[in-house]
Amino acid sequence: MQHSKTTLAAVFFGLSVTLLSGCDILNNSAQPTPKPATEANQTPTVPPSSSQETPSSQTPAAPDAEQPSTTIEPTPATPQPSANEPKEVDGDPDSLSILVNKQYKLPDHFKPADLVDPNVPFIFKGKSEKRMMRKEAAEALEKMFAGAKKDGIQLAGVSAYRSEATQRVLFENYVKKDGEEAARKYSALPGTSEHETGLAIDVSGSTGACAAQDCFGDTKEAAWLAKHAAEYGFIIRYPEGKDSITGYQYEPWHLRYVGNQIAGEISGKNITLEEYLNAVPATASAN
Repeated sequence: MQHSKTTLAAVFFGLSVTLLSGCDILNNSAQPTPKPATEANQTPTVPPSSSQETPSSQTPAAPDAEQPSTTIEPTPATPQPSANEPKEVDGDPDSLSILVNKQYKLPDHFKPADLVDPNVPFIFKGKSEKRMMRKEAAEALEKMFAGAKKDGIQLAGVSAYRSEATQRVLFENYVKKDGEEAARKYSALPGTSEHETGLAIDVSGSTGACAAQDCFGDTKEAAWLAKHAAEYGFIIRYPEGKDSITGYQYEPWHLRYVGNQIAGEISGKNITLEEYLNAVPATASAN
């Protein structure tokens, strides 16, 4: 009986081992053999899917937009000009009615193509760019000087065309002398001066007395210009009491050629070029 018990125990033990081994085989077959970790399979690539939820940290793409394969950094926004900086002129810079002021500037390095020397006297000798004007304006200036002479008024040119480079030097010198705030009241930033159009000129009497000075407003020459300049296509560009609109103090010596029709309308209504073109600055219209 002892031998039978030993034999039964051995058989029972063998069956247990067999059953355990079978379980291991079944468990091992249900799980894939792990692969060695490599750089390529540490982060598996997931094919894009239209049903895949967009992570909350990213902005969802627009419908039908192509999904980029890599992250694209947003393009920095283009800096916008300050509200105080002038914009480029709205229209043809060669137009006789082009508006150039503190709000609107000429294109960089603009230079009129038809500059000529008008046959009129100037208060200085020698050849200079500031003698020059655009052809149509120069011819009108010659007629105006001749008309003034018939009325016993002797006019002389002070300063006509200025290049952008010349205007820059002038403005910077005024800033050094009086400070920028004061300089901006009577001088223009480069690109915003009417002299750069070739359509403007400062005038005085033949002696040059009170040239480009407030006292010119009390002279007989200034009185004649205020009455007759429009007949020749010119306007007093910065009239008295309109500085909130033009941006500049009264300058009875500063003439701007706009052609006979526009000059007649502006002079007849006692308005400025800004008002004529419906381009009064918001700061002035709010007053």
